[in-house]
Amino acid sequence: MKRNVLLAFVLASFLFSACGKSDSPCVPATVASEKTAMVAYCTANGINYTEHPSGILYEIMAPGLGTQPALTNTVSTVYTGKLLNGTQFDASANPVSFLLSGVIQGWQIGIPLIKKGGRIKMVIPSSLSYGCTGSGSIPANSPLYFEVSLTDVR
Repeated sequence: MKRNVLLAFVLASFLFSACGKSDSPCVPATVASEKTAMVAYCTANGINYTEHPSGILYEIMAPGLGTQPALTNTVSTVYTGKLLNGTQFDASANPVSFLLSGVIQGWQIGIPLIKKGGRIKMVIPSSLSYGCTGSGSIPANSPLYFEVSLTDVR
């Protein structure tokens, strides 16, 4: 009897662990493979972009005059985030504060391009955002658009 229970437990454990595995591996998109769509988004939306070596396309709307943030700073921002098809997936009407080192790589690279009081538009390759896993309503391998106002640096 004990042997049957143990066998059933081992079999059930194997079956449940196999359910969590995917047949298709997570394959991140390359920046080069997303560049055409990112440039098209900028063109269609009047973004006069500069290309960062990381692959981020950005336009500084206002450089700001205050402190320039570093990864060790807590920043406060008002922002809008969209997929390149125009679907808004996130936004804040009031400043939201967070440690800069705790957000997606694209923000870690892009936000320090401005200072407190600055505003930036960024089109971020998926490899610098949520990659091949996606997040919530953000599909896998989705480049993202953000418009960010940097309201404080601490």
